[in-house]
Amino acid sequence: MTADALLGPALVEEATKKSGLIWVRGEGSPARALWHVWHEGAACLVGDGPGEQPLPGLVDGGLAEVTVRSKDKGGRVIAWTATVSELAAGSEEWEAAVAELKGKRLNALDAERMPQRWAEECRVVRLAPLEATTELPSGSLAAAPLPTEATTRQAVPAGLPRLLFKRKRS
Repeated sequence: MTADALLGPALVEEATKKSGLIWVRGEGSPARALWHVWHEGAACLVGDGPGEQPLPGLVDGGLAEVTVRSKDKGGRVIAWTATVSELAAGSEEWEAAVAELKGKRLNALDAERMPQRWAEECRVVRLAPLEATTELPSGSLAAAPLPTEATTRQAVPAGLPRLLFKRKRS
């Protein structure tokens, strides 16, 4: 086995472990930034449920393109192709992945009930890297933002600063 054959999987694992977000492009969908955990040789994701990240294009048995960013600089480090497998709720693999995911889930409103909710309403997906890495794109990957129901803040009413910052008279 050559050095390149050994370094590729090691770089995929190390870079993906250290990155808080990965960019994942499923079949027929745009790339999305998704949080994950690295568990037993694959990136594990939870989503497609209320209050969780969307996982469009990630179908069981399909392929996905994963781009890993640098945690400190935010630039692309490596890109790899993954096989997608959906873990069956309650299976041994699912339980192990959910235990890891639960520890990394930020801002959960129902931390105690979270695994049960994930089993009932969400999907847990495993992205296992194929043997070879893919070439990083040379150009910009900038794209228009994806449609969302989120809104930006409205303008501050004209009288609000006077109310907040008025001086107290003695």
